[in-house]
Amino acid sequence: MKYIALIPTRLESKRLPGKALLDLDGLPIIVHTAKRAMLAKKINDVYVCTDSKKIINVCKKHNIKTIKTKKNFQNGTERIASISNKFKNDIIIDVQGDEPLIEPIFIDNLISHYKKLKNKPDIIVPHHKILKVDKKSIVKLVFDKDNKVLYFSRSTIPYDVNQTSIHLYKHLSVILFSNNALKKYSKLKKSSLEIKEDIELLRALENGFNISTFEIKGSSFSIDIKEDFIRAKNLIENDKYRKL
Repeated sequence: MKYIALIPTRLESKRLPGKALLDLDGLPIIVHTAKRAMLAKKINDVYVCTDSKKIINVCKKHNIKTIKTKKNFQNGTERIASISNKFKNDIIIDVQGDEPLIEPIFIDNLISHYKKLKNKPDIIVPHHKILKVDKKSIVKLVFDKDNKVLYFSRSTIPYDVNQTSIHLYKHLSVILFSNNALKKYSKLKKSSLEIKEDIELLRALENGFNISTFEIKGSSFSIDIKEDFIRAKNLIENDKYRKL
């Protein structure tokens, strides 16, 4: 069994067009993301999965492996699921292509956690604690005492009626899938809650997938809008992985 990182990406971003190839400290965003995934010690291989020839050509210049996919996918999970048959006996790590500051240790921690589990879930979505925020771009999750995910939402969940808690749990954009889970997901239609929340993992949750979570300490954010891009520009100047 191998651990394969697949990075789904496209050029047709709605809120920040062409963001995969935006220059961040001398390198395109997708190159930062892929190179950082390649720094993870427990990953066997990394592939950028895209329908864009421009992205493929840029990746080739930087010695990053690619897989050309079809074009019409509604989300990144559908994109990687479409080529999961290339890795039949492997575990897939979905690394979101718009996280150029993702820490490689997040990937290693995710794989280490999976190896320790006796009862393997279909999907593992790590989380970390964040201060209470109302940003709809941040997906929050709630889970039971056995770390089984109960729900994902862009709303502030759980709602703190007594206003005593200052922490929520953010869904990290490094997700482990069993190959069977991806195959099953690829055959499913958009679910009702997925449509309402615009969260692709709700499709899996509504169809009975066993989704587990655990805490990873650290910080992470995706580049969704121009303000996120500016923030990344400021942070990367002192980033410990940039020189690597």
